[in-house]
Amino acid sequence: MSDLTGIDEFLRSESLPASYCQQVDQYFLPFIQRWLAVESSAPKVLGIHGAQGSGKSTLAAFYQWYLRRHCGKRVACLSLDDFYLPRGERLRLGSHQHPLLATRGVPGTHDLPLALGTLEDLRAGRPTALPRFDKARDDRCEVVDWPRVGAVDVIILEGWCLGVPPQAESELADPINALEAEEDSDGRWRRWVNDQLAESYQQLFAELDCLLMLKAPSFDCVASWREEQEQKMEARRAGDDSAHFMSSAEILRFVSHYERLTRHALSVLPARADAVMTMDEHRSIVSLCYKGSPG
Repeated sequence: MSDLTGIDEFLRSESLPASYCQQVDQYFLPFIQRWLAVESSAPKVLGIHGAQGSGKSTLAAFYQWYLRRHCGKRVACLSLDDFYLPRGERLRLGSHQHPLLATRGVPGTHDLPLALGTLEDLRAGRPTALPRFDKARDDRCEVVDWPRVGAVDVIILEGWCLGVPPQAESELADPINALEAEEDSDGRWRRWVNDQLAESYQQLFAELDCLLMLKAPSFDCVASWREEQEQKMEARRAGDDSAHFMSSAEILRFVSHYERLTRHALSVLPARADAVMTMDEHRSIVSLCYKGSPG
């Protein structure tokens, strides 16, 4: 096994089993060590794509821990989720554009100027405040609570739609689930979302030096994974009266907003990502493939 001094503390902080170390040794370390060996201008930017509940935030946290502790790297770790528009702005968007846009998640519900500006500041080595979003309150954290960093060697950005290209117009014609059939019967919401993805989001994705995909076996796993994620958040926020957590029915509705682009990503992103870690239904990695390699 590789030298992973201090890994027990990390596992406890993330509520992970000891078996996580097997994936670290077999997949996570070989990938990150290969990537670090590639020459590029600093800071290097790693993007991690994964469906809801796939473990991308945990993997980003592991890489942040490993790079800091074992490689002596200065690391800034961000989630695309941290750039969600504040709740009030999304409610206005829902009122002016389409009611479904009040729900965070899809392209168009993020503050792209803030995301691009944050990456620009980090790349320039300027002192930077890293935005944070509180999912339990469904709102952006106060600026005073954003962590601040100086110059960094590595930037990690993870997100559920990271690197995903827009769909063709013909793919938008038919609703993909009951939510779209009942609440977007004319396709206005999904077309608006696709337009956002085609424009400023591609500018953001172009900032990535490398895109790693955590590939779920199917969309059907996502709802159960997301429910586990909700339970984990609830356990961490026990006793916090300001927090709201979703029921199973609410989670099913919530992930329906993501279904179209999640299925699209599963179809097209493996051929576009620089590396793909394929997962089974238990979220265990079963293979690692690099772009241009067989298999």
